Amino acid sequence: MDKRSFLKLSSAMLAGAALSPLSACNTSKEKSTEAIVTKNWAGNITYSTTNILEPKSVDEAREIIKKSSKLRALGTRHCFNTIADSDHTLLSTRSLNAIGPIDPNTATITVGGGIRYGDLCKHIDEQGFALHNLASLPHISVAGACATATHGSGVTNGNLSTAVSELEILTGTGELLTFSRNKNASEFAGAVVNLGALGVVTQVKLQLLPSFKVRQWVYLDLPISELSAEFEEIMAAGYSVSLFTDWQTENINQVWIKRIAKDSQPVNVTPALYGAIQADRDVHPIIELSAENCTPQMGVVGPWYERLPHFKLGFTPSSGEELQAEYFVPRSHAVEAIKAVGAAHREELKQLLFITEIRTITADDLWLSTAYHRDSVAIHFTLKQDIAGVGKFLPRLEETLKPFEARPHWGKLFAMDPAELRSRYEKFGQFKDLVAKCDPEGKFRNAFMDRIFSGL
Repeated sequence: MDKRSFLKLSSAMLAGAALSPLSACNTSKEKSTEAIVTKNWAGNITYSTTNILEPKSVDEAREIIKKSSKLRALGTRHCFNTIADSDHTLLSTRSLNAIGPIDPNTATITVGGGIRYGDLCKHIDEQGFALHNLASLPHISVAGACATATHGSGVTNGNLSTAVSELEILTGTGELLTFSRNKNASEFAGAVVNLGALGVVTQVKLQLLPSFKVRQWVYLDLPISELSAEFEEIMAAGYSVSLFTDWQTENINQVWIKRIAKDSQPVNVTPALYGAIQADRDVHPIIELSAENCTPQMGVVGPWYERLPHFKLGFTPSSGEELQAEYFVPRSHAVEAIKAVGAAHREELKQLLFITEIRTITADDLWLSTAYHRDSVAIHFTLKQDIAGVGKFLPRLEETLKPFEARPHWGKLFAMDPAELRSRYEKFGQFKDLVAKCDPEGKFRNAFMDRIFSGL
């Protein structure tokens, strides 16, 4: 697919891209090397600049911001749209990855915004602590995941950003601002899921739990009729539950159940779950693929950070060459939304889809969180890299989900009109004011953000 085709799609779905490889260049004493690749993880986006700088400290990051007319922070490159792109300067947070000591009195830890969950979790666990939730992939950075409301699953679990109790952001003027749930709670609620619009997140304080262990099982072929009748019970069958479907039969292909393992309690797992049968081996969410990349199943006990994600840190996650889209609907309307998608899009998904994952997220108070003030269900689509096909599919899918006031994942592909998107967030006006305060010159604006704010 050539650059023109990608850019044509971007105007419709906020996902500009180009395929020609670029090499990083040295334009500053701050680290800028060819090790910093210029494509996103999936390869559907090539960033619009070769000026990718990697500061080693907050002071170096401040100097980059002061010298730059326009820039964006770049994390672990897992976004499928151009939210992190810049045609001027990209500031890689990869080296802003320090891990501070755990405060046992508050059960918190302060880390650099660029740290990856997979690199952080073992350190926390060794000291007897855990995070409440993890995404499917441990490869993503803390700041990037929180900025886009990335999530795991669980009927009582908030998304990853709900673990944040404080964060520091370098603003467009180079000022280092602290946002704290305890000290300036209102602005804090607007700053956590920030879309990279406020500045560069240099530090994040995370709330921790006591460490725990998890067992994971997979069940195959759950009848849709059972899901419809027992949705709440099925999604509450474990600490974290995920459904996987290809929409092609009257069954949910797989149910992944992750349960807390307690040494004092015997393992009690049934061979069937609402008509689904327990798998007799480890499986990949895309059943045709090897389970080698996946975290262990079959009830094998392991630490929380090696069971809550679906994929191991040292392996290529998911499918690899893919596109992703995801929409969040109120949990009270989840069954209706799932049925509507299946009825309207089964045939086109046969050609476009690798797999769909369905998860639950509990409500929170963060202004731009996809679970803001409503318990939610996320319907996620892992799609083939058929740019034209996906570009035609997403507007139709969004029309199907419109009655349910679906909110798209900020870091994935969507086609929603900016005014309609903003209408999903009652605090969007206040967020715009917070952006103006932190970035009065618009240094962190890019084409994606311009579109989001267009018409305001």
